Amino acid sequence: MNAVDKQAEIFNKQLADFIDGSTTPFHAVANIASILRQAGFQSLSESEDWTVKQGEKYFVTRNGSSIIAFVAGSEDLAESGIRMAGAHTDSPCLMVKPQPEMLNNQYFQLGVEVYGGALLNPWFDRDLSLAGRLVYSDAAGQLKQKLINFDEAIAIIPSLAIHLDRTANKDRTINPQTDIPPILMQANEKTDFRELLAERFLADGEKALDYELCFYDVQGAATVGLNKEFFASARLDNLLSCFVATQALINADTTCTSVLVCNDHEEVGSVSSVGADGPFLESVVERLCNDLCSDSRASNRARVLDGSLLISCDNAHAVHPNFAAKHEAGHKPSLNGGPVIKVNSNQRYATNGVTASLFRQLCAEVDVPVQSFVTRTDLGCGSTIGPVTAAKLGIPTLDVGIPQLAMHSCRELTGTLDPERLSRVLTQFFNRPGRLQVAVGD
Repeated sequence: MNAVDKQAEIFNKQLADFIDGSTTPFHAVANIASILRQAGFQSLSESEDWTVKQGEKYFVTRNGSSIIAFVAGSEDLAESGIRMAGAHTDSPCLMVKPQPEMLNNQYFQLGVEVYGGALLNPWFDRDLSLAGRLVYSDAAGQLKQKLINFDEAIAIIPSLAIHLDRTANKDRTINPQTDIPPILMQANEKTDFRELLAERFLADGEKALDYELCFYDVQGAATVGLNKEFFASARLDNLLSCFVATQALINADTTCTSVLVCNDHEEVGSVSSVGADGPFLESVVERLCNDLCSDSRASNRARVLDGSLLISCDNAHAVHPNFAAKHEAGHKPSLNGGPVIKVNSNQRYATNGVTASLFRQLCAEVDVPVQSFVTRTDLGCGSTIGPVTAAKLGIPTLDVGIPQLAMHSCRELTGTLDPERLSRVLTQFFNRPGRLQVAVGD
């Protein structure tokens, strides 16, 4: 094994541990916060005044499902701008409904709502568990919250046997209301789900009130392939980018001000108080401008953002060998082919020629190959936090991603080399001296 492969192997082991432990956005943010604390980052609260000091490292969370971390650089913010890397903490999944209890033919099931654009077929016949946030009242009636995880297989969605549906391999469709409620146990009467949660996770006198819980596949992340060149896991979209960018921020020096933002709710449009279309990042940037600019001129914010750059990291579609015709002929990213610059002229991605060139230069500086992706003209194109954040802040932005297969499945696939590569590029981005701009030619 060469040094590059060994480095990737170590990185992917840490990535696997992170994803396996980050079963929901709440768990992902808690784990990112833990990684940051171990690296010397200090926790801030939005409800308190901040005194941000140059050379120090901080993070702040909102709703427990979005997080912003930053290194306060020694350079004047109005002169150096901000280096930003963005990702999202949520993934398509099956969320438990508020009154979920169902009793059908002596099977106890839970009603679920599909969160985001989930690929539903892979959820059948998988060993499922349940995790998320539980809000409860203690013995004194005080409201509290905690993260919970059954952490074992407690449910399954069995397929209908082909003997009962001979056309299943041709045209079976999935009704999300009737076909996917998971089975938890056999029973003769309904079980109160909140009481079940209280018995499992609360003490005497405490009462379960509400929750945000989702099912997840208990199979852990794994390296696969005859040559171990593939990395398979749940929630690669987009916990992979969250971890990659977190590692890069930890390796950032304290010269430039560097920011990591991981938003919730990207998979459902980003319109929320914690989503990219909300005020979270803008609020943090405002505080940074107040504390890290050498004077208090009103024009400082505009100067800061003009000299800044956001790299929005969200996985890209690798070419599928069985469905290669779904890709634009000249744009077929491959696993282990390097990070992908994502382009869409209709602004579903925020990349332009200037921001793409800056990223290509960063990749060249750390000897990382780079690829490009544009969707076929006759197919729709997804979007990311990139265009949303660019519109909110007016900051130069580009969209990049690690190539993957099976996007939005409950188990996705990427290459073993690319995660560490992108982290290396982002570290170079955070540490590269000078203002990130392209000079105007003659």
